[in-house]
Amino acid sequence: MSGFEVTVEVRYVESESDPAAERYLFAYTITIRNNGDEPGTLINRHWQITDGEGKVEEVRGPGVVGRQPRIPPAQAFRYTSGAVLTTPVGVMQGEYEFERESGERFEVPIPAFALRVPTMVH
Repeated sequence: MSGFEVTVEVRYVESESDPAAERYLFAYTITIRNNGDEPGTLINRHWQITDGEGKVEEVRGPGVVGRQPRIPPAQAFRYTSGAVLTTPVGVMQGEYEFERESGERFEVPIPAFALRVPTMVH
């Protein structure tokens, strides 16, 4: 058990979306809390973004929002980012790769969360 916990808040950004052009923008705020007793540094991210038609996009890269935050015990790191879909519903999930001060690396799952235009029933 890594001791890290990920929670997600999602909102549909209607002002930046254009349904006629099949563009739906969602903002998500991630909170990564270190409930363990050792610090960890977020090294990489991996996302699977699935749209309403089942098309999957994989996103991999270093850190999040241009940073590789070190999260001490009893602390949290919070950031907001976004995703654009061509459908009004979708799902995101993935994992973060962390590194301990010892050099040991481990993954922290990002639980699946829905991207959904509020007026959609799905």
